[in-house]
Amino acid sequence: MANKKTGGYKIVLTADRTLMSEYNGGIFLGFSACVPRGIIPDILYFSIFCPSVEVNRGVVKYAPCGTRKIEAALLSYGFKRDEITVAHPDFLGEVVGSKTKVIGITENDPLGIGPATSTFTQLFGGEAYMAAKFRELLENPAIQAYKPKIIVGGPGAWQLEDDETRRGLGIDCVVIGEAEKIVGLLFDKAINGEQLPGVVYGEVVNEEEIPIIAGPTINGIVEVARGCGRGCSFCEPTLQRYRCLPIEHILKEVEVNLRAGKMPLLHAEDVLKYGAKGLDVNKEAVYHLFKAVKNHPGVNSVGISHFALSSVASAPEVVEEISNILNAGSDRRYISGQTGIETGSPRLIQRHLAGKCKPFSPREWPKVVVDAFQTLSDNAWISVSTIIIGLPGETDEDAVKTIELIEELRPFRSLIIPLFLVSMGGLKDRSVSFTLDGMSPRQGEAFIKCWEHNLNWIPRIFEDYYCKVIKNGIARRGIKLVLSYGISQGKELMKICEKDYGYDIPSMQRDFRNGKIKVASIPARLLQSCKLIK
Repeated sequence: MANKKTGGYKIVLTADRTLMSEYNGGIFLGFSACVPRGIIPDILYFSIFCPSVEVNRGVVKYAPCGTRKIEAALLSYGFKRDEITVAHPDFLGEVVGSKTKVIGITENDPLGIGPATSTFTQLFGGEAYMAAKFRELLENPAIQAYKPKIIVGGPGAWQLEDDETRRGLGIDCVVIGEAEKIVGLLFDKAINGEQLPGVVYGEVVNEEEIPIIAGPTINGIVEVARGCGRGCSFCEPTLQRYRCLPIEHILKEVEVNLRAGKMPLLHAEDVLKYGAKGLDVNKEAVYHLFKAVKNHPGVNSVGISHFALSSVASAPEVVEEISNILNAGSDRRYISGQTGIETGSPRLIQRHLAGKCKPFSPREWPKVVVDAFQTLSDNAWISVSTIIIGLPGETDEDAVKTIELIEELRPFRSLIIPLFLVSMGGLKDRSVSFTLDGMSPRQGEAFIKCWEHNLNWIPRIFEDYYCKVIKNGIARRGIKLVLSYGISQGKELMKICEKDYGYDIPSMQRDFRNGKIKVASIPARLLQSCKLIK
């Protein structure tokens, strides 16, 4: 094994600290990386919310799925196994040395301007954990000492397209889009000391060219399909080409994770669309996928990452059958996944997300959402949904439609996360990002209604779902205490927002920053009860 004493690895792949965690098995607790640093003390946050993956001499046992794909692509290109490692950002000193020529970094939100991050930082101020840890990674003493080339890719790479921003951070090259077809040559140039282009745009990779991972992924994530094909206006162009990976490929990646003790979590923009040629659900293909994975030797549980509400509403029997295959509903066993509501306004659906509702029409969207939530509830699925505040052209009438829809969803066990619009993907250069200053009281009410829904359901979801997922007893107790305290504080603030401000969140936020509204910090006795500080 290469190490600092032998000059380090030629190629080091890594990611910021927030991406090197399994969040105690609660994958959607990863949203906490978008929260401004300081709201939760670091010792508490990194101990119970975001504990590190296992590390051995700087090398991580589990890594982000995107990082593993780059590792596999580099091996396929011809680099040797002992030339490449996937390292923990806090232990780069153990793997980076005089022989290290290039460091590849996977990033989701390097500047903290993604939808979730910008929402929380505009409300509370400060810098999100993800952005702070990305900057710390670039400032790592090992990087500063040996000056390897820095190549950054991943979902957040678009934020680094600007030359001045990139140079200011000391980044040599940014890869935007899918990288498997271009990354080998790019890293080869870096190793040979050749000049790297500042920005490289990746090519859409055919399914047969997507490499099989060589190491286990965080939370056992296994990619089953890539792209989407629905064509929402803010969609990244590469997501418009939909491809499914063959079952044989998927099972090989399941096996890689099983050998490391990880149950599979199937990932796609819409897992229910696996095998579809258009937008209609291919029932038999989906059944075959879940049966093949669930029946693979050693698999006793299967998770999913994302699904579309229109797929649920158009094929409720598929949701029911998946629940049967995975034994959901028995012994309080739930299936959880992320999905997008985005708006309750048929007018905005027609304008920006017409493909999202297919095979239904935009005017049917509110009913599609409610019907889908009913199906999910009936079959022991918990959705983590998003609402977009500030879609281009959104009026108070549109916001009221969203409020009405959220109220209809109140009976269903779920989370609904409101996010500010970020001008990205197809909207980039055609629209401006939404900011808190432009929020109307009706948009503020939609925002608050989402969080009223969440604070109502979080305690029950934690007990029914996350308490089973999170095996560490201290972490489980600590998260429960922090959530309980946060819910209490949140309810009080929402009551103030409604009664004293009429949902005028910008005015309330200004008073908060001016000290007219006080939010108590987490009490020391709570930290002590988590056994994290004396």
